[in-house]
Amino acid sequence: MVSLAAFCVALVVSLYLGDTSTALQLFRHGDRSPIRAYPTDPYQEKDWPQGFGQLSQKGMRQHYELGSFLRNRYKGFLNESYERHEISVRSTDYDRTLMSAEANLAGLYPPPSQQTFKPDLKWQPIPVHTVPLSEDRLLSFPIGECPRYKQLMEETEHTEEFVNITKKYEDTIEWVRNKTGQNDTDVKSVWSVYDTLFCESQHNLTLPDWVTPDVLEKLEVLRDFSLEVPFGIYKQQEKSRLQGGVLLGEIVKNLSKMATPDPKQRLKMMMLSAHDTTVIALQVSLDVFNRKQPPYAACHIFELYTNDNGSASVMMFYRNDSTVDPYPVQLPGCALDCPLEDFVRITHLSISDDRNKECQLSSENRGNTFNRQLNFLLIMLLEKLHLLLAQPGVVYVDDLWTFCDILHRLSLPHVIKRPEACCETTRNNPSNAELMIPVIAPSCIVELN
Repeated sequence: MVSLAAFCVALVVSLYLGDTSTALQLFRHGDRSPIRAYPTDPYQEKDWPQGFGQLSQKGMRQHYELGSFLRNRYKGFLNESYERHEISVRSTDYDRTLMSAEANLAGLYPPPSQQTFKPDLKWQPIPVHTVPLSEDRLLSFPIGECPRYKQLMEETEHTEEFVNITKKYEDTIEWVRNKTGQNDTDVKSVWSVYDTLFCESQHNLTLPDWVTPDVLEKLEVLRDFSLEVPFGIYKQQEKSRLQGGVLLGEIVKNLSKMATPDPKQRLKMMMLSAHDTTVIALQVSLDVFNRKQPPYAACHIFELYTNDNGSASVMMFYRNDSTVDPYPVQLPGCALDCPLEDFVRITHLSISDDRNKECQLSSENRGNTFNRQLNFLLIMLLEKLHLLLAQPGVVYVDDLWTFCDILHRLSLPHVIKRPEACCETTRNNPSNAELMIPVIAPSCIVELN
């Protein structure tokens, strides 16, 4: 239970944010359609306006409301109108998280007259950045390619808590298998059945007769447990170093950077739009998880405060109920208003300095991971080159030379065959001598693993 003193501190902070240096929010997307239907489900993908896993209008309203809340909270700190240098927004590459971020920004930045590009439209486009899911190592959890983590998950299933839960609810799980036709349902996957039923009930659809209040209550317990299993239950800190600590490390790095005085630094807010598993992974790594699934539009807030003497502190808040103010979250081992140096020291226990090493990745696996990343870079370069050459009458010589220089510098035999032959110049060719255009030779072959 949060003390009265903590609530008083939260109230003061919510009313006065004059010394706020940085605000960072991680939030879950809004209300959505189910991710999937179970075999005997009377409602299939065609019954949902945009199909499975999509943000609903209710979800859009939830995030618009969250954005409006943040506008009021940071009044006097954030510029009233959108200023691109003040805010950075990143999302996972899912429709529902991208759209949640956009709805949130609509509430955060209702455009003033000078930023309204159409008189009857009270909205303006604000950029939301993302990366392909296959490349996301920040917001999409659990992060794969980690033999040690896989081993930890296998060991988790033999812990006393996991075994006891399995035995206690084995009749419920068998009942669910029989009623849904989903024969592979177990403790780790039963959440998907509950999720589907929950989504249907939230959209006023009639549930099957076998879905009694007692069944829903038991499924809710199993859902919360199954969502915690990947990040806690067993060897929580080690799991955190391989999972949520990756995100926590980036947050700590950004807070530390923002605490350093820099007259050129104009960034004030960072937004991260993601999933319940992202919020759980982060909160477990902070050891502040309440063991309940974060609801739609749940928001974990970090606020960095700097003082005239150069000291800095961090406060955290969690908004999991839109009807009340966010409640303060205290990092174990630190004050509610946690000095930054203590925040960095305490959280470092959950942050890996070398995740690949702690994952026990073999040199071959590390090489394969690097190759995939390198191949992705090369593909992007090739696509850019194709676009450059496809423009009639226009040749960007500097970009072409940069491309060739990169290929030469890589010189990795397992990725590029004969890198020295990848680029041939036409410096001695009279027709191209004036432009000195590099030519990509057909002998340049990229091997994709």
